[in-house]
Amino acid sequence: MENNKLRKFGLIGKDIDYSFSRNYFAEKFKRENHLNHQYDNYDCATLAEVFSTIERNDLAGLNVTIPYKEKVLEAMDSLSPQAKEIGAVNTILFRENGYREGHNTDAYGFERALFDHWIPNTQKALILGTGGASKAVRYVLEKHNIQAQYVSRTAGENILRYDQLTPTVLQAHLLLINCTPLGTFPKTEEAPEIDYSQLTEKHFLFDLIYNPAETKFMELGKKHGAKAANGSQMLIHQAEQAWELWNAC
Repeated sequence: MENNKLRKFGLIGKDIDYSFSRNYFAEKFKRENHLNHQYDNYDCATLAEVFSTIERNDLAGLNVTIPYKEKVLEAMDSLSPQAKEIGAVNTILFRENGYREGHNTDAYGFERALFDHWIPNTQKALILGTGGASKAVRYVLEKHNIQAQYVSRTAGENILRYDQLTPTVLQAHLLLINCTPLGTFPKTEEAPEIDYSQLTEKHFLFDLIYNPAETKFMELGKKHGAKAANGSQMLIHQAEQAWELWNAC
């Protein structure tokens, strides 16, 4: 039997009305009869608002999304080994006396979802975007000995620009993962600027976006024979692991 004390959870991010998490956990709490559980969105326009939310003393756990997964690191009292190696936190566990423990469940969610949909046929992948989620993606790929190449609008060390994705580069990298927000509802006509005509039936496109269910990135890839999957299963897997963490202490 559950303690009757209200257990508060939530999501920290920016412009997160679209987010899956609040409805997912509300339905989970109702389905599993967690009557004393509550999950809210904490839409933070500034980092100061993020830290103010994290410092509250009435929270049991938080999820973190764009653009704060890397920025919350400095507010943690400790990091799990995985979160430390990845360099990003998407799940916060509050222990006694407000002790804040940072975890990354994105890696677990991505790994489960990717291999549910894709049978490895390449040792090279392109990661579109360089934010917090992309770091978890890279961690998983390297774990499976898949060479990961970042792509962004600005070149840097081990980062290609989109205009450097020549036909040769695209044909050598059969796995493409979109870690950018391009194509997210309501801006559903946006997509990463790659030459989709170079894609083939050998390519697989994984989009971390889940709303809409088929993004422009996926649509354009499938038009040229590529297979594609969205981020809905990744979200479910990462949310369930976050739930396990929150209830392990």
